[in-house]
Amino acid sequence: MITALLSLLAALAFIIYGTSKLKWPAFLVLLLASLFLALTTGVNPQEIGPLLSEGFSKTVKSIGLLIVFGSIIGVALEHSGATKKIATAMLSRLSFLPLPYTVAMIGYLVSIPVFCDSAFVILSSLNKRLSQKSGIPLLALTIALSTGLFATHVLIPPTPGPLAAAANLELNDLGLLIIMGGSVAFLLMLVGAAFAYRVSKRVSL
Repeated sequence: MITALLSLLAALAFIIYGTSKLKWPAFLVLLLASLFLALTTGVNPQEIGPLLSEGFSKTVKSIGLLIVFGSIIGVALEHSGATKKIATAMLSRLSFLPLPYTVAMIGYLVSIPVFCDSAFVILSSLNKRLSQKSGIPLLALTIALSTGLFATHVLIPPTPGPLAAAANLELNDLGLLIIMGGSVAFLLMLVGAAFAYRVSKRVSL
């Protein structure tokens, strides 16, 4: 039990280091981590290949098309300029809210169809302009935007993370997953927005 737990922690550390520091492709890092886990937890070497193949095929079969079509929608929004138009429309509709809350809401909605890293790059220029016009520190608006983006990215389909988790847990009710994930993500977004608002009052430009 202790050996398996240590192996899992080591694999997680390797995944984080390999993808963030070494910049290796995520597929390669996950494959190496899976091989390491299999070897250190006593799996028969002859069974490793079939086990990896079976797990990969099951995951692709259950969530592959959802990820593909979700990615297509996200790329279409990104390249058509619709992402910025959505953000601009939300700014005008939610002008009664403190700006950090509005920016967090923008991130919350945009990150559902668009991957959070692409959305962050797209919306960063808008964030800078808002900071210059409003006098609110860019740090505060960046916190708000990042919180909104990541909250939905990790909890609401069609992003790969929640879909993969649902497949592993054999959750077939995608609608319930969206409702529950969206509710939790909304609460997290509000917490991040409140913190960003507090930062905006304490940090000067």
